[in-house]
Amino acid sequence: MHRPTLLSGLLLIATLAGALLPASSARADELGDVLTTKELKNGLDVIVLESHAVPLVTIEIVVKNGAYTEPAEFNGLSHLYEHMFFKGNAVIPTQEAYLARMRELGIVFNGTTSSERVNYFFTLPSSNLAEGLEFMRDAIVTPKFDEAEFTKEIQVVIGEVDRNESNPYYWLNTAMSQKVWYAHPTRKDSLGDRDTITTATVAKMKTMQKRYYVPNNAALLIAGDVTPEQAHKLAQELFSGWKPSAKDPHKAYPVPAHPALKKSEAVVVLKPVRAPYIDINWHGPSVAKDPKSTYAADVLSYILGQPTSTFYKNLVESQVTLGAGLSYYTQRYTGPISASAQVQPGKIKPAITAILTEMRKLTDPDYFTDEQLANAKQILAIQAIYEREKTSALIHTISFWWASADLDYYTSYLDNLNAVTRQDIARYVSTYIIDKPYVLGVLMDEEAADKEDLDEAKLNAFITQLNTDLSAKK
Repeated sequence: MHRPTLLSGLLLIATLAGALLPASSARADELGDVLTTKELKNGLDVIVLESHAVPLVTIEIVVKNGAYTEPAEFNGLSHLYEHMFFKGNAVIPTQEAYLARMRELGIVFNGTTSSERVNYFFTLPSSNLAEGLEFMRDAIVTPKFDEAEFTKEIQVVIGEVDRNESNPYYWLNTAMSQKVWYAHPTRKDSLGDRDTITTATVAKMKTMQKRYYVPNNAALLIAGDVTPEQAHKLAQELFSGWKPSAKDPHKAYPVPAHPALKKSEAVVVLKPVRAPYIDINWHGPSVAKDPKSTYAADVLSYILGQPTSTFYKNLVESQVTLGAGLSYYTQRYTGPISASAQVQPGKIKPAITAILTEMRKLTDPDYFTDEQLANAKQILAIQAIYEREKTSALIHTISFWWASADLDYYTSYLDNLNAVTRQDIARYVSTYIIDKPYVLGVLMDEEAADKEDLDEAKLNAFITQLNTDLSAKK
C-alpha cells in the first residue's frame, strides 16, 4: 500500500521513478475507540480523532478532487487551486492578512494534491480550535481568487514544473504514463500540463470550486486535544451553512475508467543518469472493485522487499540488478503495480529477463515460506501501531483512505491483512501480472544505450520475443 505522490510547494518525486512513497497502513484494533464520524445535513463528513497527549489540534479539510477529476483542459488545475487556497477570501481579503491571522493563531499549515485527493491542514494550539475552524471555513467556502495573486501563483506552479523537468525520472514517468493510462493520461497527472497551467483562468478556478468544493464531496477532520462532542458541536455551528451541490459531483461529472492495456509496450528515455533504471507497470486492482487483492498486494510487496526473500536473492544478491522491488499503489481508479530495478550498464536485457521470469514464479507454492507470510503480516501490524504515534500525521492517512476507499476499508485493514492466504496472493498475481500486458520503461544515458545497442524499437522487439518465450515455458 502506498501514499500518492504529493504536491505541496514542491512536487515530491520518488528518488527512483515508479518507486512510490509508502503509505501509512495505520489500522490498529483500538482505532475505532477514538475515531468518531458524523455526517452533517449538508453532506459534510466530520471525522474526529481524540488524543490528549499534547495540547495541539490538527484541522483538515479533504476534498475528492485531484488529477482523476481533470480532463485535458483542466490538467494541473487541482494543484493550482490548492495554491490559491492560502490566499485571501471574503473574510480575510489579502494574503498578508491571511498570514498574519495564521501567526496570531499559532498555525502551522500545508496542503497537498494527488491523483485522488486534495487536502488542507492546520495544526495549532487546542485553545484556538474554534477560531481555527472558523478560519478554515472562511478559506474553503469563500475563496477570493484575486487576479493579481492568481497570476503570481501560476508562475510559482510553473517553477515546480521547471524543477520536475530537471529530474530525469520525471521524463520516464511522463513517457510511461502516456502509455499506461493511454485513454486518460491527465487523470493520473497531478503536476499538470505547462500550457494548461499557464493559460489557466480565475473562471476555471470557480468552475472547479462549484463542482468539487462542496460539503457533500468533502470531509472535515479534527484530530488531537479535542472531544468528539466539542468537535461535532463546533462543526455544526460553523459548517452547516456551507451549501451542498444538488448532485454528487462524481455522478454529475463521472470519472472515466482506464481501459485495459491492449499489449505490452516499451519506452526508452535517454537522460544523463549514472545507472540505467527499469520500471515495469501493470494495471492493478481498483480498491472499490477488488479490495481483497489490495491486501494481498501489500503482503506480497512486503515479503519480496526483505533481503531474505527469494525475489531479493535472485535479483539483487545474484548481481543481476543493483536493487529491485515490487510495489502496488492503492487507488479507487486502477492502482498501478510496479516492478523496478537499478542496473549496471550492459545488463539491461538480462535484468528485464530476470525480472519477468521472477514474476512468473510468484505463484509457486515454495516461493515464500509460511514463516515469511506470517512475519509480513505481523510487521505490517506493528508498523500500524507506530504510525499512530503522531496524531497530526495519522489524520492525513485517514483522509487519504476516506477519499480513495472509505473508512470501513481503513478500520478493517488489519483484520483483512491477517486473513490473506497463499491462494489470495496467487490470485492477485495471476489476475494482474502473469501474462498480462505491461508498459516497460528504461531510463539510461546515450553511452549505456550504445553499449547495449538498444533503442525503443529494439526494446519492443526484445520484450515481444521474451513474452513469447516465457509463455512457452509454462
